[in-house]
Amino acid sequence: MTSPDPSSVQLADRLGVHARVCTVVSSTQLSPNLREVVLAGDAALLAGVPGNDVMIQVGTGTGQTGRRRYSIRSVETDLDTFSLWVATDHEGPGADWARSTPVGAVVDVVGPRGKIPLAPLADWHLFLGDVSALGAFYRLAQSIEAPGQAIFIIEVDDMNDAVTAPFDEGLGVTGIFVERRGRDLHDPAGLLTGLASFEFPDHEGHAYLFGEFNVNRALTSALRDRGFSPEQISAKAYYRSGRANAANGEPERD
Repeated sequence: MTSPDPSSVQLADRLGVHARVCTVVSSTQLSPNLREVVLAGDAALLAGVPGNDVMIQVGTGTGQTGRRRYSIRSVETDLDTFSLWVATDHEGPGADWARSTPVGAVVDVVGPRGKIPLAPLADWHLFLGDVSALGAFYRLAQSIEAPGQAIFIIEVDDMNDAVTAPFDEGLGVTGIFVERRGRDLHDPAGLLTGLASFEFPDHEGHAYLFGEFNVNRALTSALRDRGFSPEQISAKAYYRSGRANAANGEPERD
């Protein structure tokens, strides 16, 4: 069996997680801007719990390698596979990897990463982000115990990217897809409009903001204005418009 690159092993040791070599078993374009890549090998070990992600070693186009982080969409323990939903609406090392990596290719994977699990005491869960967050949001929502509520407010460039998922019949699900209509990726107007039009359910909710750095900041402010405490908001920036992610796969926060 192929061993991970020494840099992957060192990174995993430093983070207290695992480094493995996985095999691409399928790669499917789900919609115009969303691709599913399924990897095999130590799936349960790497995928962790809903909300976790993995670091994928990818080429940078300069003959060197970097890493990109992707949340786990789903895990099939019987098949020892896990899937990633990768946004391909832009040019970059991660999107290029998802589009071009063939079935049978091997890739270094470090995981599980991430610190945003489902809030166990919330009565309802609000998921706010763009198409890049769909995989993470659906895995989190599918782990909600019935009766519970999941509300999705998602911005898409193409309404064909409004990919849905099956849920437990006892779960109340509301989906609002907002069309971007040419707005910049860092423009929060679409999601802010969707949020403003939605009346919150009774009892205590928890919000998950996954997507563009500046959009997350604006959404956090809007939620605070509507009475959410900092403890009721979990935000994760996947990228920052106009800036390439750092070598570790995360957007710069300076």
